[in-house]
Amino acid sequence: MSGKQFLERLHVSRETIERLEIFESVIRKWNPTINLVSKSSLDQLWTRHIADSIQVFRCTTSPRHWVDIGSGGGFPGLIVALMAAEEAPDMKVTLIESDQRKSAFLRNAARECGVPISVLSKRIEQVDRQSADVLSARALADLSELLGFAERHLAEDGVALFPKGGSWKKEVDNAREQWRFALETAKSLTEPEAVILKIRGVERV
Repeated sequence: MSGKQFLERLHVSRETIERLEIFESVIRKWNPTINLVSKSSLDQLWTRHIADSIQVFRCTTSPRHWVDIGSGGGFPGLIVALMAAEEAPDMKVTLIESDQRKSAFLRNAARECGVPISVLSKRIEQVDRQSADVLSARALADLSELLGFAERHLAEDGVALFPKGGSWKKEVDNAREQWRFALETAKSLTEPEAVILKIRGVERV
């Protein structure tokens, strides 16, 4: 299934696809300079990165404040902002990225695509508590470390969305040695063994 076919399955509008195509051109322009995604995955941008991020956006409905940590090349955070521009225009999107060059890319890409975002160019543990309704992170850290960030930045009734690969069960088992949390999983449409972890009620053991 091609990336564009995934978008049809995920019910992405023509207007949003146009924004995503602008984003694609921006990331291809910047990637040789700051390596936002690996060269090997650049040709799979629509399936491996864009569609994968859209399905994270589809895991929840109408949050007031979505915070993406370790945003890097904008997955899923900037894709969330592009989707929200049409589907949830009142939602605030905050991206946390300590790398100054990647932060500059995120601001530029958002401007080119015509979507509002807030980019915080600090380490995740140094940013003021965000009280996020949704906290997301992709390919950032193992689950135990991510739950430490969730404890700091997630609202009491918020949900954390963490895409994970085939070893996700082992990560969950390891994390339960340090954390209590409620867990649901959503099967990934882009990777057969992968899931999106939906986590609430994070507390230290």
